[in-house]
Amino acid sequence: MEKQGKKIEQLEQQLARADFWADQDRAREISRQYEDLKSELDEWQQLKQETDDLVDLVGADSLDNQLEMEIQVDLTRLQERFRKLDFVLLFSGPHDQANAILSIHAGTGGVDAQDWAEILLRMYLKFCQNHNFFVQIVDQSVGSEAGLKSVTLEIVGRFAYGWLKSENGVHRLVRISPFDAEKMRHTSFCLVEVLPETEAVTIELKAEDLKIEVMRASGHGGQSVNTTDSAVRITHLPTKISVKCQNERSQLQNKKTALRILKSKLLKYYETAATEKTEAIKGEYQQAQWGHQARSYVMQPYQLVKDHRTDYETQEISQVLDGDLDDLVVTYLRQLLKK
Repeated sequence: MEKQGKKIEQLEQQLARADFWADQDRAREISRQYEDLKSELDEWQQLKQETDDLVDLVGADSLDNQLEMEIQVDLTRLQERFRKLDFVLLFSGPHDQANAILSIHAGTGGVDAQDWAEILLRMYLKFCQNHNFFVQIVDQSVGSEAGLKSVTLEIVGRFAYGWLKSENGVHRLVRISPFDAEKMRHTSFCLVEVLPETEAVTIELKAEDLKIEVMRASGHGGQSVNTTDSAVRITHLPTKISVKCQNERSQLQNKKTALRILKSKLLKYYETAATEKTEAIKGEYQQAQWGHQARSYVMQPYQLVKDHRTDYETQEISQVLDGDLDDLVVTYLRQLLKK
């Protein structure tokens, strides 16, 4: 609680500045952080007070049966509240409270991989629905025969990135292909990239470092979307990182969204370069094929979902693909805390 208190004091100092609302996006992000931390700290303090009161009551000289029963009920209630608050400690990363940007890229496996990308999209949409996250499809590229070549989502909600960061990596599917007339077993791969989206990103983008292209939006979206040059692609030339947005009918809105996502990608890129010196930040750097998978989903000849980073396994593949990822995610987060 002491650490939270200091963070709240720092945020209060920023909130009190005369020019605080000069940058409205950053101001909203800081305000949200303040409200979340203040609410969480108030809950911990209230729990501590009620626990102290219960301890004092237990220490009384005489307790009748009725009072003992009431104490047991209160203890059970406080234990449940503690478990819920303690769960928040799993989200201890610097960006865990942020919104998330999740991209799915079909990899090795042809049309099966593109179909797998669409299955993963449905899985994450169900997961987000279960956690009351707001989801918006920013960009998608539809496969020529079936499924999706790629799709990018903006996911808004408290701890959205904390919940979804475990999904970063290659996801492998083994099944009898519905696209194979001989009903042979096929293995498909998709890359899932998860980034934190925070309005408080301080990365400065120089105009000379950006290549901005406008084009006609593709896919679903209505007549005006498909007949105007509303889609925007922005490439950061020094890193070759590229972002495309076509969700909005307005070119200006798509540009604003693309810039916001680009900043998030660059934030993660520079953080990774500084700490790990790896090339794991962009989808192009990590091939979606055999030997790189973070998680495997096997439908035939048996049913199994296995996370190769935690060794967690479950045979309930239908539930997982229906968005029930909580056990997989929590196991991953608890392992992170041990490192």
